[in-house]
Amino acid sequence: MFTALVRRLMKTGLQAAPADHCFAGPEDVACDFCTGRKLKAINSCLVCLASYCEKHLQPHYDSATFKKHKLVEPSKNLQVNICSDHVKVMKVFCRTDQKCICYLCCLDEHKDHDTVSAKEERTERQRELEERRGRIRQGIQDREKDVKLLQQEVEAINHSADKTVEDSEKIFTELIRLIKKRRTKIKKKIRSQQETEVSRVKELQEKLS
Repeated sequence: MFTALVRRLMKTGLQAAPADHCFAGPEDVACDFCTGRKLKAINSCLVCLASYCEKHLQPHYDSATFKKHKLVEPSKNLQVNICSDHVKVMKVFCRTDQKCICYLCCLDEHKDHDTVSAKEERTERQRELEERRGRIRQGIQDREKDVKLLQQEVEAINHSADKTVEDSEKIFTELIRLIKKRRTKIKKKIRSQQETEVSRVKELQEKLS
């Protein structure tokens, strides 16, 4: 009774007129089974190679026929998952040729190649990607440490240069002070000698006169 009630409610809900925001726009994935104005797809099926709105997706939940179908986020590029030679879903990855293939390709041109399931290859590549990301993150951290050390070295050089300039200024200032003091003393001494000699000469002049 509960199952019948739920189905009746779902059927009633699905028959109601959808809101405008449920209709597919230019950027949305449209339901492949809607006629007239199409609704937005809520899932795409990799087996059916079609996209479904909520109403047309319901058989995938209700019927045992669709239980093994793979539902994914709505996609406009489902055909990229189809083998162009055999029109089958490409669920195998050929490591020899580095490409996705279908199971019939494994019996044909890829017969003796190194093949694994696409899921296994994806898992392996995700693991490798995480390892690569880890190495990149470590490399970035090492570079940041190097940059920090270089910045510290620059700051030390600047500080040392500033200190040296400051000390040099003090030394030159003291030297200038001493030179000025010495100059003053010498000037006074010269003037004193000048006065003595002038006085001596004037005294001689007076005597001679």
